[in-house]
Amino acid sequence: MDFRSKIIPLAQVGAWRERLLAEGRRLVMTNGCFDLLHTGHVTYLAAARALGDALLVGLNSDASVRELKGASRPLNCEDDRALVLAALQCVDGVVVFPQRTVVELLAAVKPDVYVKGGDYTIETLNQDERRMAESHGGKIIILPVVPGKSTTALLEKIARL
Repeated sequence: MDFRSKIIPLAQVGAWRERLLAEGRRLVMTNGCFDLLHTGHVTYLAAARALGDALLVGLNSDASVRELKGASRPLNCEDDRALVLAALQCVDGVVVFPQRTVVELLAAVKPDVYVKGGDYTIETLNQDERRMAESHGGKIIILPVVPGKSTTALLEKIARL
């Protein structure tokens, strides 16, 4: 399979999900900026994929990354970030979404499992996202972070060079 085919246009993600349902596959979904892919990201994504039969990554658009992280981000454009994620064996689909939160994507996809990183707790998770994931019977799982592995830490290290 050409990894580029794993990039799903937003308008087609519902149909993609319907195919998984018809096949009886359990969908895990996560989301994020994934700006500078590192060990923490790939460890997290592999662990998320192990929770189901398919992993969908909702990728923040360039505009939403700027809203979340500031004017100097993203370092890599959304097309490049999507291609890098799609090339990972543990990722079954990547969809770029334009909103600051993933509420609308959760409503369209209705994942069986919604995964967030350990920098969140169930209480600090965006509560609209939490309600949307749970409203369709989805389970929310918080995976631990890999200590010392973050894009921010990498950027700070680069700045010191």
